[in-house]
Amino acid sequence: MPMNYAYHPGNVAHSSAQEVADTVLPAVKTLGINLIPLDGATSCGGGIIRQANRRLQLTLNARTFEMAEELGLEIVTPCATTAGILFEDLSTLRSNSNLLREINNVLMETCGKSFSGETEVRHLLHVIVEEIGLEKLSESVKNPIGLSIAGYYGPNIQREGACGKDDVFQPNYLENVIEALGGNPVSLTYRTQSVGVPSLLSEESTALKQTAAVLSEAKNEGANLVVSICTLSHSVLDVYQVKAGKVSGEDTSIPVIHFTELLAFSMGHFNTRLAQLKTRISVIGN
Repeated sequence: MPMNYAYHPGNVAHSSAQEVADTVLPAVKTLGINLIPLDGATSCGGGIIRQANRRLQLTLNARTFEMAEELGLEIVTPCATTAGILFEDLSTLRSNSNLLREINNVLMETCGKSFSGETEVRHLLHVIVEEIGLEKLSESVKNPIGLSIAGYYGPNIQREGACGKDDVFQPNYLENVIEALGGNPVSLTYRTQSVGVPSLLSEESTALKQTAAVLSEAKNEGANLVVSICTLSHSVLDVYQVKAGKVSGEDTSIPVIHFTELLAFSMGHFNTRLAQLKTRISVIGN
């Protein structure tokens, strides 16, 4: 029987990161995971909404929690930022009964719903490692990746409880998955450091230097490729890497893909895209 989860795509997977939307469903289907869409769920806030209105973000996310609760399912997302923010807000509401009551009053007035706190939030990486297992994952591989791959986690998910049973300060789940998929994991010092989202909008130079630090370390450590478990950070690492190199003076030219792409490619999905990726790696080189 497939494992069912309520699916939250994160902030960009359903809009500017079509590659995630394309690859997540065939990848999880291969692993026996069934994702039930949370139709109408809003953004988690991306670290931006709460800067203007903390209660608005809590209310929006409480509505998402209620939707999953109504389905009787845990929430799964492929985005580390979304997982971290949803986990933080869920913990906040659970720990403050007065605040939960106030937020529920707003939900009842606006959509006739209320949230009791029964759901959970998990990143797809943690579901795969803890529920599917590395052995079954390895058995699903049809195209061993065969590349040196640096994994990027980001900071939002690296907190007690949000990162599953992985180590908060020295995580290795992603490196273990890379190895199970036939890759050579490259562990980065900067793998849990921020790349400046959302300060890219206000402190661009600082954010680009943070981005360059991750990319240049990956290059210097011999990685052919960077894989991110955060869709928001992935967009910065990929789209802004040329600009980051110019600002920092460091070599930042390296392909960056999302975690779901790595999964799908290794399982035999989208072979033409895998070929294009390997060509890009060959052209960029080390």
